Amino acid sequence: MRRHLLGLGFAAASSLLALHAAHAMTAPQPITIDGGPLGNLEISGGVDGYGYVMSNTPNGIQSNGFNISSGILNIQKTTGIVQFTIELGANSFQVLGAEAYDSKGHIANASITQFPTGPLYEGYITIAPPNSPVTVSAGMLPSVEGWEYGADYYNAVQLETLLYYVQNNNARGVEATLTEGPFSATVQFGDSTDSGVWNTLQALLSYKFNANNVLNVYGAYNLGKTGPNTYMYALPSGGKQPNGITGWGNAYANNALIGAYYNYTLGNLSLVPEIQYTYARPDRQIGITGESSTFGAALFGDYTFGTSPYSLGGWVEYFDSHAAANASTVPGQTPTTYTWAISPNAEAIGLAVAPTWQYKNLFARANAGYIYLLHTKGSDGVSYQPYSGSHGQFTGTLEAGLLF
Repeated sequence: MRRHLLGLGFAAASSLLALHAAHAMTAPQPITIDGGPLGNLEISGGVDGYGYVMSNTPNGIQSNGFNISSGILNIQKTTGIVQFTIELGANSFQVLGAEAYDSKGHIANASITQFPTGPLYEGYITIAPPNSPVTVSAGMLPSVEGWEYGADYYNAVQLETLLYYVQNNNARGVEATLTEGPFSATVQFGDSTDSGVWNTLQALLSYKFNANNVLNVYGAYNLGKTGPNTYMYALPSGGKQPNGITGWGNAYANNALIGAYYNYTLGNLSLVPEIQYTYARPDRQIGITGESSTFGAALFGDYTFGTSPYSLGGWVEYFDSHAAANASTVPGQTPTTYTWAISPNAEAIGLAVAPTWQYKNLFARANAGYIYLLHTKGSDGVSYQPYSGSHGQFTGTLEAGLLF
C-alpha cells in the first residue's frame, strides 16, 4: 500500500505541478549552491506539523493529538549528462478513514523506518544525454502512479484518498523516460512494495493537449510472484512487517493496477478527475484463494482567490473493494479475510476540504474530511470499525509548515 512518492524531489515536483495543474501550495525556488566538481546543486525541502481531532475512533485509539507530518531535505543535480536526486527525511500519510496508529493509539508520526533505506526516501542517478529524448534513472525511485503526492504540501488537501492508499510504492529499480513534443512515457521496473523482489513493471503515459489540458494514464503489473515469506516495507504503520506479507500484503504485492487522471485548468481553478482499478488474481501458493479487487473514483479541485494568499482545495471520492479469504501458508493457522482498506470488502464515499493560507515560504491550512462506509459486505457488518459501531468518521487537522 501506499506510502509512496514523498515527492519526485522538490524541484522535479515543481515542474510536474506546472505541467499538471495548480496546487494548493507553491514551492519557492530551490537554493542553488556551488557543488565544486559536481557543478551547481539545488537544495529544497519542507517541514510541517499538525494537530488533529477524530470522531468514532476504536477502543484504545486517541481522538486527538499533535504530530510532525514530514521533514524533508532534497538535493538535486539537474544539469549535465549525469544527474542525481537525493531525498532525505521522514514523512507520514493521513489517509481519510484509514489512518495508521502507533502503539499508544495516536496517529503515527513521520518515521525514518518507513523504508529499509532508513532516512533515504529517494536516491537515484539519471543519465540524460544531450539532445536526446530519452533519460534513464536507477536507484530508489518514486512511484509513477496516481495524482496525489506523498509530500502533503503538494496536495490541495492534507488528507488523502483511498485511491492513494492502494497504489504502489517507492521502489528500488530502473526506469526510462521518453519525451517527444506533447507526449511523454515512463516505464519502470523494480520491487514495487519495496520487498526486494524485482518483478513489477510500472508505466505512465502523458499527453499535453495544451497548457490547460493534460491526460495521464498509469498502470502496474507483477510479472512474477512475490511469495508470502517476503518482507514488505512501507506500510502506513512504518517499517518492516514482522510476518512478511502473509495475511496482509498478498494482494498488494501481487496485484495489477490501471488508472487515469485528467488535469484541467481554467484561470485560478484546477480540476482533476481520477479513476482506478486494481486486481489480484487467485493463487493459493501465495495465499490468495479467490479474485480480489478495488475500484475507486475521485474528483480533486483547487481554487486560488485572485492574487491573494488564500486558496480552497477539496475532493470527493467513491471506493469499493472485494476480497477473498487468505489461504494460510502456516500449518494449523486459520485463514483470515483479506483487507484492502478499512475493513474486508469495504465500500465508502468520502469528501474533504482545506482552506489554505500561504505567504512566501510559510503556509497554514485547516483540513476537514468525512468518510461514510456504505457497507462492508464482510464479518464486520455495517459498522465503520468493528469497535465503534458507526458508519462514518470525521477527521479534522490544523496544519502549518515551512517550505524552502
